[in-house]
Amino acid sequence: MYKAVTAEEAVKVIKSNDRVYIQAAASVPQELINAMTERHEELRDVEVCHLHLEGETPYANPKYKDSFHINSFFIGSNVRHTIKEGNGSYTPVFLSEVPLLFKRNILPLDVALIQVSKPDRHGYCSLGVSVEAILAAISSAKHVIALINEQMPRVHGEGIIHISELDTFVEVDRPIPEFILPTPNKVENKIGDHIAELIEDRSTLQMGIGSIPNAVLSRLKNHKDLGLHTEMFSDGVIDLILNDVINGNYKGINAGRALTTFLMGSKRLYDYVDDNPYIEMRSCDYVNDVANIRKNPKMVAINSAIQVDLSGQVCADSIGTRLYSGVGGQMDFIRGASLSEGGKAIIAMPSTTKNGISRIVPFLNPGAGVVTTRAHVQYIVTEYGVANLYGKTIKQRLTALIKIAHPDHREHIEREYFEAPK
Repeated sequence: MYKAVTAEEAVKVIKSNDRVYIQAAASVPQELINAMTERHEELRDVEVCHLHLEGETPYANPKYKDSFHINSFFIGSNVRHTIKEGNGSYTPVFLSEVPLLFKRNILPLDVALIQVSKPDRHGYCSLGVSVEAILAAISSAKHVIALINEQMPRVHGEGIIHISELDTFVEVDRPIPEFILPTPNKVENKIGDHIAELIEDRSTLQMGIGSIPNAVLSRLKNHKDLGLHTEMFSDGVIDLILNDVINGNYKGINAGRALTTFLMGSKRLYDYVDDNPYIEMRSCDYVNDVANIRKNPKMVAINSAIQVDLSGQVCADSIGTRLYSGVGGQMDFIRGASLSEGGKAIIAMPSTTKNGISRIVPFLNPGAGVVTTRAHVQYIVTEYGVANLYGKTIKQRLTALIKIAHPDHREHIEREYFEAPK
């Protein structure tokens, strides 16, 4: 009844001036992307929208600028060059609101490119390791083109689609892209120590992916009854779940389940989540909804920053005028944790960049984007300690932040602040 076609055949439906959305992260449908790019000579002004994508993005090559324009909702390293080259744009948007762009027809979609598991005996496929905004994209798009991958895990939750909802599909059998975390360094481990001390038993955790979240998780082995409500997670949570450190028993919503909207990690992670009822994947407008996040008592949100100024403004999506990443889910979880009973909103970062430049600054660089405002900020953590800014005056914040700045920069930061015109 349902027949697979080649990737080249599947993408013929894409026309000039179409808007295409690509499923995010490790679910990137690489074969469809490659086949679409191969049609560059016959396509013009195709807008390609997406969040972060693992893998190659050949359509983002500036030599194809007449064929494809990239609209990034989160700027990954593989498309960052497009902003400067002029074949890409950035749409600042909370992760929780990306589905609204499609549901409200703000960005009408012509085509959705997705990757799913093989269908079960009832014909249902799983969206696997990335649900994010793809359900809204599927509902909005005129054409849904899928890779059916033998190796895509079947993950429980909301990310289910019947094969009859696929306009066209291509069959593949290849591994899901892996993301292997580096071992945390000395600075990151110190930050992990400070954050672990802030986390109480029966807290519910949100964290991103990287060395600092990994350092935090490695220090929670003696905690009890933690929960997980996070936009994403990786391998670091597996042993904590297996050892009953993370069990979700005291969550206020989706109790007894680990709630997330996408996953990235090693094959061990993908094998672990396959057909595992404990893992619940939901759309990002549910997972990142502040009203849902705040229902968890002792919600702890751990996010990162590029710069923090002495008033508490957090720059997380740009380096001065250079657009670097995106708003993502930081404000969703900062606000949700702040409103949670006993919750803690944490911004964690090394005190300096790899080049020794202070991340705590008197004033943000010109053009820097404020993702978390000084009215929303709570805890700032570096390897030198914790600054709790919530309810503090600007003067009190200045004192607290200078204490956790790198010692080599403290005097300069304070002097530059007080010498500036007021």
